[in-house]
Amino acid sequence: MDLSKPIAVNFSPSSVAEEILQNVRTICSTVVGSVPLDRDFGMSMDMLDQPINLSRMLFQSAVIQALAKYEPRAKLVSIDFSTDEESVNQGITMPRLTLEIQE
Repeated sequence: MDLSKPIAVNFSPSSVAEEILQNVRTICSTVVGSVPLDRDFGMSMDMLDQPINLSRMLFQSAVIQALAKYEPRAKLVSIDFSTDEESVNQGITMPRLTLEIQE
């Protein structure tokens, strides 16, 4: 799931798995405080501008908390971060989430 590219919302997903993955994408790409009727929805961005190791741990914690609250059918199995040296040196990290879907 690449969060850097915009994707249309499918209001009629063809499967429960597609619905859950779409929900996870929405949760992970929404900043806490940006949804007017639910200011807690989304993920905290406390990890921004932190040292890379701290940033990764804060991101993992934010994902776990957000999914537990807003999409409990998606269980986080692991998070792998890009190890491209150029990206890491620029402070850019791309997480890849591995989920277990419970329908």
